[in-house]
Amino acid sequence: MKQPPTLSRETAIDSLLQIARDLRDPQGGCPWDLQQTHLSLLKHLIEEAYEAAEAIEEFNPEKLDSVEYLKKELGDLLFQVVIHCQLAAEKKLFTFEEVALEMAEKLIYRHPHVYGENVKVSGSEEVLRNWEKLKLKERQNKEDKSTLAGIPRNMPALLKAYRMGEKAGKLNFDWKHDPDGIRGVREKIQEELAELAAELPHDAAAFRQWPESKKAAAEEEVGDVLFAIAQYARLYGIDPERALQRSCLKFETRFRAMEQECRERLDQGDIPTLEEWTEIYYRIKKEVG
Repeated sequence: MKQPPTLSRETAIDSLLQIARDLRDPQGGCPWDLQQTHLSLLKHLIEEAYEAAEAIEEFNPEKLDSVEYLKKELGDLLFQVVIHCQLAAEKKLFTFEEVALEMAEKLIYRHPHVYGENVKVSGSEEVLRNWEKLKLKERQNKEDKSTLAGIPRNMPALLKAYRMGEKAGKLNFDWKHDPDGIRGVREKIQEELAELAAELPHDAAAFRQWPESKKAAAEEEVGDVLFAIAQYARLYGIDPERALQRSCLKFETRFRAMEQECRERLDQGDIPTLEEWTEIYYRIKKEVG
């Protein structure tokens, strides 16, 4: 039996680090934690990040349960960082302290207008421009010098498309943020939709029987349409990932209400027809929005 650390605000980080060491201790540690690797914990890191994002989306500082929810989810996310650092420390690769120190050094370097003596900025837009210049300078010493190098491969695709367009735009490869630019991106969307239509048959069932090479070509065109739509949203400052998440939530709310209305029938295996569902859908849409 291990002695738990004394918990206080002053020693909170040290206590968390100690718990991570205890959980990973072959002598009396947790069997589950001892089996984990960076790779096996990856899904938990992603899940905790999404849960924290959900807490932020729903955050209301005037509601205690909302404040507690965000605090809890940030704590869960923080422990993912701590446990990964513990795994690395066991192999003498790096420690939590080294991770924190490197982050502090980077933030100081990238905020010369805060920590420098002779750097002034006019506002947040100039801060972002200077930030990109500093990152570009940092990349000169790296093998991959691309502006796109820092975008994670596993980032959600719509958000990734947004960030790629944003970063390319920093190097002036972008539609102008004016009526001509908006018209240009709309034309691009129409162009991609036409190319997609040319790759797809009118009968969706027939498409399923097509060879994989033709399916892949159609899939590529779908991706081009979504990429263009992501850029269209970006020009207006709309996050397409968040927009789609909200649409998914809206659909879920409506469809759950539809199911609830038909619960007795569904429980008996009596599935409404499309016409019945459509009638219910538009009525629910008026009621719940």
